[in-house]
Amino acid sequence: MKSINIRFFKNNGTKEIRVNSSKSESNRMLIIQALSNQKIILKNLSSANDTQIMKNILNKKNKLIWDSKDAGTTMRFLTAFAALNYDSITLTGTKRMQKRPIGLLVDNLNKIGAKIEYLNKKGYPPIFINNKINQKIKNISISGNVSSQYISALLMIAPILKKGIRMKITKPFRSKPYVLMTLNLMSRFGIKYDLSSNIIEIKNQKYSGGSYTIESDWSSASYWYSIVAINKNINKIKLQGLRKKSFQGDIKIAKIMKNFGVKTTFKKNGIIIEKKINNIKNYKIDFKDCPDLAQTVMVVAAIKRINLEITGIENLIIKETDRIKAMSKELKKIGSELIYFNNKWILKKYKNKNKKSIKINTYKDHRMAMSFAPVASIKSVYFDDYNVVKKSYNNFWEDLKKVGYKIS
Repeated sequence: MKSINIRFFKNNGTKEIRVNSSKSESNRMLIIQALSNQKIILKNLSSANDTQIMKNILNKKNKLIWDSKDAGTTMRFLTAFAALNYDSITLTGTKRMQKRPIGLLVDNLNKIGAKIEYLNKKGYPPIFINNKINQKIKNISISGNVSSQYISALLMIAPILKKGIRMKITKPFRSKPYVLMTLNLMSRFGIKYDLSSNIIEIKNQKYSGGSYTIESDWSSASYWYSIVAINKNINKIKLQGLRKKSFQGDIKIAKIMKNFGVKTTFKKNGIIIEKKINNIKNYKIDFKDCPDLAQTVMVVAAIKRINLEITGIENLIIKETDRIKAMSKELKKIGSELIYFNNKWILKKYKNKNKKSIKINTYKDHRMAMSFAPVASIKSVYFDDYNVVKKSYNNFWEDLKKVGYKIS
């Protein structure tokens, strides 16, 4: 791991950034492209490691071992894809990936008609697909209180199944916008579906061809909102490639940051974010539909001395790291304490010395690095891993340099 130091030097006049492409859209579109018998042209595909891992595996499908490394979305989407199409495939990943559950997805694929076995611990990778799906049933039930990636993985293969799928999602239905993103992208390529309350039904049909330009990533845009909110020398930034009519649930960052002093103006080819006066001291927020924004918002609140009441972050413990535990430790370094009380998390002011520099541990989690990077607006920040951002935002450090941050 290569450590780095970041600090704000001066605003060099650059106020326009092309945010990296959405890996959420990219990963879904790669599966849709692979499932379609017609040609689908993808433009602006993400360069994130997760997406490139999926792309490489799909381009070499004849291999007997598919290694998703640390890419959770890749593991889950490819599990369903492989179960639909292949016999005798092993799916594996890093040590951390082998601690991230996949049981609900595997169990439902087996119910439908696949034969998938666990090679080590039950409910976790690595797994072995002994036989591809010979469909027995179409009615399945899955908890909505888990990763939406399980649901999306099943939905994308549904049109190819002879009987389709009728899926009941038990409440609470968390991260629903990610499922709606999946359905919207499928619809963009000819798939019809019925969605009523907590039931989704998709009949046997074919994906159509066409082309699609991947939108820039709203999760990544959140770090730029954080910079505008925190940095006293940067008042306005234009972010290219973001859409007002977005399929991404993390567009919610625009609404959240309005309360933290950042205004959003939508333009034809992106957005303009700029400071506005706001003296909010307390804020309640439920992250159940946008968990990837939680770390960014916590850091902004800590720096601006805003007390947060937080719900909907339960699933953060099964991400690249236990993000709740990691945030609890690192937030103390910037003057806040994250505590659990009465079925919710409270972020409150925490007395500590105002150090001129801090060291942030990333825990091999890209979002830990990027959420704390804007703190370099007010003090020198050391990170233990330079390369961790490549998982989702390859050019993050270079983009920071463009607006005046010095990296050494």
